[in-house]
Amino acid sequence: MRAAVVVFPGSNCDRDMAVALRAAGADVTMVWHKDASLPDGVDLVAIPGGFSFGDYLRCGAIAAQSPICRAVVAHAGRGGYVLGVCNGFQVLTETGLLPGALMRNAGLKFICKTVDLVVQTADTAFTAGYQAGQAIRLPVAHHDGNYTVDPDTLARLQGDDRIAFCYAQPLNGSVADIAGLVSDNRRVLGMTAPSRTRGGCGAWRRPTDRRFPRTGGAGRRGLSFESCRAAARGVNSGDE
Repeated sequence: MRAAVVVFPGSNCDRDMAVALRAAGADVTMVWHKDASLPDGVDLVAIPGGFSFGDYLRCGAIAAQSPICRAVVAHAGRGGYVLGVCNGFQVLTETGLLPGALMRNAGLKFICKTVDLVVQTADTAFTAGYQAGQAIRLPVAHHDGNYTVDPDTLARLQGDDRIAFCYAQPLNGSVADIAGLVSDNRRVLGMTAPSRTRGGCGAWRRPTDRRFPRTGGAGRRGLSFESCRAAARGVNSGDE
């Protein structure tokens, strides 16, 4: 599997993302935000955490206007896989690849700790290693992780089984305690965790890889890119 990690000014988890993906067996290329195209043959594009463009205007708003994001949107439109973590999740909502917005945390405080999440669906290439209802522990680090969406869209997300993860306990004010969701075609995932750790990202690994400890009951393989790799056969991004 070939993966690209997008780097913006202010990204600070791009290397963590690259290390995690390489540990999962991916061939990783770092892509600068001013690039107008993705490398040939990319299966997965990952948008890491951080403070892209200093979080000016809104978190992810300026990054979403970068030339590379047009290429990412086109990649997703062709059925390519996209993962956004923390600030990457914010960028995905700003590009319109995922609905809703991430607002300032309730209580207006930065949250940095390990939290309990509950897997809501195993019917995605990213979560196929989990079971629905399974509890896992992952670290979060965000000030604007409060997921907000209107009631009608929330009902559609719930009805279409597009909510990937929820917080086990209310954390930041997110509607329905949502911590992650997928796109209509289930190939774009945005989530607030894991942040700043390969221990959390260690769930992104080969199913048989025993080098990394399982993450808080992550089960067989956690966030699995093996199924992404299989499903991505025949999906070639090319140049935008």
